[in-house]
Amino acid sequence: MKDSVSHKPIARQYWVQRHAGRLRQGRSLPPDSIYYTLYSSPLGLTGIAGSKKGLMRIVLHLPDESHFTHYLKNSFQCECLKKPAFFEIVVKQLNLYFSGDLKNFNCKLDLSRGTSFQQKVWQQLTAIPYGKTQSYRMLAKAIGQPKAFRAVGNANGKNPLPLIIPCHRVIRENGDMGGYTGGLHLKRFLLDLERNN
Repeated sequence: MKDSVSHKPIARQYWVQRHAGRLRQGRSLPPDSIYYTLYSSPLGLTGIAGSKKGLMRIVLHLPDESHFTHYLKNSFQCECLKKPAFFEIVVKQLNLYFSGDLKNFNCKLDLSRGTSFQQKVWQQLTAIPYGKTQSYRMLAKAIGQPKAFRAVGNANGKNPLPLIIPCHRVIRENGDMGGYTGGLHLKRFLLDLERNN
């Protein structure tokens, strides 16, 4: 496995505003409680959160646990409970993914806080094969809205479950990397990981 990506702490207030703002998209009622755990991945400290309905958030490259819990409370306005056992299957699949032994995740997802358009884009992202890439324009065509590639890019950037929903596999039509929440170094790491396995 490649060396872990280095981590640079950032101010909590800026971090929470940045992440909560891009993910507070839902029209659904807040869940009764959110469960969460922390996972040490090659990308750095990773936060995983969900409810009984399924996984709701993965945040990569966290500064520390307090940033994640503050973000969850700010985003969901409900009780947040640390419950590692709730995520045993997800963590096992992530371990297999980073070791190159898993190419497709099989997790129950709760995408209800996204708009219908965002959910359509996120579902289509899961159809991009492991180790392959697709352009924003191709993704727009795949959902039947070929002129909406900019909106597709925005929805891609608001993906609440990176890794599980592989938004890192979307690049620009000219082959440039495009953007990635958390930094392009994370995107390069994931694409290299998949190409080498």
